[in-house]
Parts: sequence; C-alpha cells; structure tokens
Amino acid sequence: MKATEVPEIDGAYLFEPTPYGDERGFFCRTFDADVVRSVGIDPNAFVQDSLSRSARGVLRGMHLRSGDGEAKLVRCSYGKVFDVVVDLRKDSPTYRNRAFFELSGETQLTLYIPAGCAHGFQALTDTADTSYRIDRPHDPAEDVTIAFDDPELAIPWPLPAASVSQRDREAPSLAEVLKQQES
Repeated sequence: MKATEVPEIDGAYLFEPTPYGDERGFFCRTFDADVVRSVGIDPNAFVQDSLSRSARGVLRGMHLRSGDGEAKLVRCSYGKVFDVVVDLRKDSPTYRNRAFFELSGETQLTLYIPAGCAHGFQALTDTADTSYRIDRPHDPAEDVTIAFDDPELAIPWPLPAASVSQRDREAPSLAEVLKQQES
C-alpha cells in the first residue's frame, strides 16, 4: 500500500492498495496501520465504520462537522463515485481549495479527509457502496451541510442529481455557513 499527499488539500492523503488478481477476482489490503502511521495519522483514532449504498446519480453532500470536526477515511468498495473535498479550515494553507477524485471498487483507493473539510460524492454507477472510517462517534447536533450546488463552490458534478436528501436540498450556501461559524 502506498500513501500519496493530495496537493490541493493540506493533510489529505490517497492510500493506494496493491491488488493481487487471478481468475477468481482479486485480493487487496484496504487498511494498513503502519502505512497510515507513516504519514502522521493515528490508526487507533478511528472509532466508527459506516457504509452507504447509492444508485447512479445520487448525490450526498456537502457535509462536515462543527466543534472538533471529523477526520475520515473514505473508500468506494463497489461501483464508482465522484468524490469532492473542500478545505474549510481557516488556518490551513489550502483554505477553500477543492479536490476531486474518482473512487471505485476497481482501484479500492482510500481517501483520508482531515477534520474541518467538507465532503460529498455522487454515485456514477447503478450501485455504489461507500465506506467511511470516522475518528469520532457521530453527533447529529454537530452536523453541518453546505449546498452541493453553491455557485461559489462550483463543483463540476458529472451527472444531474438524480436524488438528494431533503437536508442536502435545503442546505445553506457556503457564505451562510462560514458566517454562522464566525458567530
């Protein structure tokens, strides 16, 4: 497994496994504590694993947590997603930068997203399973959502949004969220 820094988002990493394939399919390690530790991330910090299944065009995001934030490892274990990270850490050298990724069951790439970054994705295949390994128990009172279609973010979603949750549809703009965080 190889770790590569994401230049657009300070502290973000892509972890690329080495798949071993044969006539039966493939095998690969999707998490390696030593590799995670080698880039300064505590592998023991992760306390919760979650999974979402989405149909083609489903859009989830943009989400982040208030308070101490939430770091996460994200991987598409089946299918393919267009994944987006926006750095919203005011003290970050990459503040307000965006980065886009294609995560898929074919590559099994894992993306490490530092706390304080907004995250979202769109399913590109009929079925897409996305796994999350999170460093804090979920607290709904800390959920923050930013409009996925905010012109200021200008995210180039590859498909029309086939389905979006009510929470995501009614989300405030980035400017509104930043203003609320200042008060």
